[in-house]
Amino acid sequence: MKRALILLTLIVLALTAALNTNAEPQSKGTSTLSGVVLGPNDKPVPHASISYQSSDGSAPHAAFADAHGHFTITQLRADSYDIRASHNGVFSDWQRNIPLGRGKSRSVELHLIYAKEMPKSVSAPKSNQ
Repeated sequence: MKRALILLTLIVLALTAALNTNAEPQSKGTSTLSGVVLGPNDKPVPHASISYQSSDGSAPHAAFADAHGHFTITQLRADSYDIRASHNGVFSDWQRNIPLGRGKSRSVELHLIYAKEMPKSVSAPKSNQ
């Protein structure tokens, strides 16, 4: 009985050690996404807002460009990301499925564009009372 208990304890310890060496760390990632935001005039846009998220739509975040339109987003997990920029109501298109490997860096240019037409306003239907 004592021998079986010792053997069981050794098996549990070995399994625990094996699981811990293969486990992903739960801390932030090591990848970086950086770039520049350019306006419709192709000049850098200071203090533009950057929206980014995992390509599956989870974990949306925001960041800001510096005074020269440059931004750096650090500590990202290895994943694919979607990113876009905006400033004073002008947006860039979404750049989708930007792959980031563990410890890798990617650089993107986000171009703000004016909308071709303004969206039509939607008004609530009048009720007949």
